[in-house]
Parts: sequence; structure tokens; C-alpha cells
Amino acid sequence: MKIILVANQLMGHLNPLLAIGRILIDEGHDVVGICGSTMRTKFEKIGVDFQSFPEGADQDLSDLAAIYPEFALMPPGLEKLRFTVQRFFIDTMLAQHDGLKQVLKWFPADLIIGENMLMGLLPMLLGPRAARPAVVMCGTTYLLWHRQDGAPVLGGFAPVETEADRIQHDTASEAFYRAVTAPMRRAVDARLAEIGVRPLSRGVFDSLTALPDAYLQLTAPSFEFTRDDLPENLHFIGPLPIVPEQAPIPSWADELDGSRKVVLVTQGSVANYDFGHLIAPTLAALAREDDVLVVVTGGGRSTSAIPGAIPDNVRLADYLPFEWLLPKVDAFVTNGGYGSVNQALSHGIPLVTAGLTEDKADVSARVSWSGVGIDLQTQEPTPVALRQAVRQVLDNPSYRNCAAALAREMKAIDTRETLLKILSAAARPEQAKEYERAA
Repeated sequence: MKIILVANQLMGHLNPLLAIGRILIDEGHDVVGICGSTMRTKFEKIGVDFQSFPEGADQDLSDLAAIYPEFALMPPGLEKLRFTVQRFFIDTMLAQHDGLKQVLKWFPADLIIGENMLMGLLPMLLGPRAARPAVVMCGTTYLLWHRQDGAPVLGGFAPVETEADRIQHDTASEAFYRAVTAPMRRAVDARLAEIGVRPLSRGVFDSLTALPDAYLQLTAPSFEFTRDDLPENLHFIGPLPIVPEQAPIPSWADELDGSRKVVLVTQGSVANYDFGHLIAPTLAALAREDDVLVVVTGGGRSTSAIPGAIPDNVRLADYLPFEWLLPKVDAFVTNGGYGSVNQALSHGIPLVTAGLTEDKADVSARVSWSGVGIDLQTQEPTPVALRQAVRQVLDNPSYRNCAAALAREMKAIDTRETLLKILSAAARPEQAKEYERAA
């Protein structure tokens, strides 16, 4: 098959597409990747032909604070969430769509695989089915599908348990609708109207989930809040394999010999503009824990930006190969990036989470709800709170037991085989023929 992979220029959104690309190349498919120009080498390294987004969508998001200084200054909350969705995803929608159309002129794809915040696919999904290839979306965040218990889809709310919870959820949903949902939908509909595409018939996130021919959630069912109204196109396929050799093994690798507990700490690749939020207080928290070796990755940003002294039991790297590292890790301290959390869980690693921006509060809520770790429910935890939480997940076997159970559930899913079956079913030959006639 001819297949297009398309993603926003954020590593947490791109990495799953690269993993899929490796599988497709191994299966002999003809694959083209579309993304920002800074990601060219990522695609070419796995053997995928690359095409950059056109101007208007070709953003370098490696340093968000430099591009959008206000992003780093905004406190967590609805205003920052609305800003993030508008600037990173909605404003680039039409340019992304143009880029896809240009590639389809010379590469008549049978299938397009995008990540779940790739809004440039919405114009195709809202148009005639016969006028486009099959489209499959990948859930690189937690499941952005409406909540039956009245809670907003974002905000870090655990499932409702009491009437007081329900009242709180209803109040939060009203505020979320006014501040985020309604303006986001108006902005998307305005962009669609510019190119003569009909408006959405439901919310933006629900549309991105329900409209594709298939939607792949990259986790196991037990790490998602229970619902009985999920769309029929939704499939839980487990976390994708980590793309290997994206970073070199560090010089201090031999120190991870099992003589000390290994605690991995990261702020991911998006909310890593201020290492004082999580990394610095974690280093202070564990500086005197003689039985612990703390491993820090900057998510691609230089660890030289970590404020304060670096304790003797800390090892640093700007970026680390997770396929090598995770089997050696005993606990993971993170601000809640969805991909890295699921990668850790696939190895049965318990977690301590502390993050409120983007989707991180909701990922952390799932960590707590599923029993696999502790959610500190803050953007800037204190060293005292961090030390207590890390010691708890290291010393209390219940967290590791829950994480191990989830790891077994993930391993029971044949992710590669499931993925290939779903993609094959989505790109049925008769649909491909309809598309070719329409083109």
C-alpha cells in the first residue's frame, strides 16, 4: 500500500508515528512522512521518504518558550489550554491540509495515518468519503472523548464517586465549555468555512475521534476511564514499540548495575522550558537517598539548564534511549507525558506524576485512578512531597503490583498484528478504487 504518516512537530505526537512507520517499512509498504522540516532526519532514519509542511504549518516547536514567550509565562489553567490548542493546532490546520493535498497529487495514498491532534485532516474527514483515502488516527494523548460523568475532557478530574463530585464536575464543565470548548469549535469552524467545508456536527475532540475510519488508542483498556458509549471505530492496541537508537547509550551506563534503585526523572519534550518545576526539586528530594541513583533526561533540551547544584547520585543526559533504559528503572518521576507514561507502564514501572499543563493533569489522574502511582496534583511539587512519594512507590509493593498487572495486560495485546489488521481493514481495496475514480 501507499501510506502517508502525518504529525505535528512535537516528539510525543511524532514518536508513535515513527514506530508505525518502522513496522510498515518492514512489511514492504511505500511510506511518505509529512511533518515540520526539523523532523526530516527522524523520518529518513527509519527509511521513510519525507515531505515538509508548507509555510504556515512548518513550525519548529523544539523551544516553545522562544516561539511563544507567553506560553512559558502563563500559569496552568483554561487560558493556557485555549492558547495551546489555538496556536499549536488550530492555526496550522489549513496549511497542513494544503500540504496533504499537495502530496496526494504525486503520491496517491491508500491510507493516511495521523496523530489525534492533527487538525489538518478535519477538512478531508468532513468531505465526501469517496474523495479521500482511508484515514486512521492514533491516540497519542489519553482518550479525548466526552465524559459520561459530566466532567470536562480536560482538567484532571477522576471519575465521579459522590454527589459532591458530580456537582463539581458540572460546574467545571460549564466553565470549560465557555473558556475552551465553544471558542475552540468556533475557531475550527471559521477555518473550515474559509475553504468551503461544512462545520463540525460535534465537538472538536469528539470529531477527531469519531470521524476517522479507525482510531487507535495506544494503551490498554485498564488505563482509560470506563465508558459504555465509545465509538465503534475505537481500538485499544497497547503502546507501540519504542523506536530504537534515537540517542546514544551514556558513558555512565555501567552504573545501572542493580546495586541501587534507579529513579528516572523527566519533564518530557514540551513542558521542559523550566527545569525548576520538577527536575530540580526531585534532585533536591533524593540527594541524600544513598540507595537511589537518579537518572535525568532533558527530553532533548540541554540538562545544563537545570538550576542549582547537581547531587553526587545524579546522572544526566539531554536525551536517552528508553528501549535500553526502562528495563533498568525502578520508579519514574514525570510531569505526565502520555507516551512515556505508557512506555514505563509496559515495563511495570510505578510512577510519581506532577504536571498540570497540556494533557498532563488527566494522564496523572489515570495514574492515580489505576493504582500504578501517585499523582501530586501540582505543577511545582516540593522536595518533601517528592521524597515521600518516591519512597512510597519504591517501598510499597502495591504500586509496582498494579503497574505489573497493567504491563501484563499490555503484553497480552499483539500490538503489531492488531495494528496491521486494522490498517488493512481501513484501506479496503474497494475504497481505494472509489478514491482513485474520484481523483
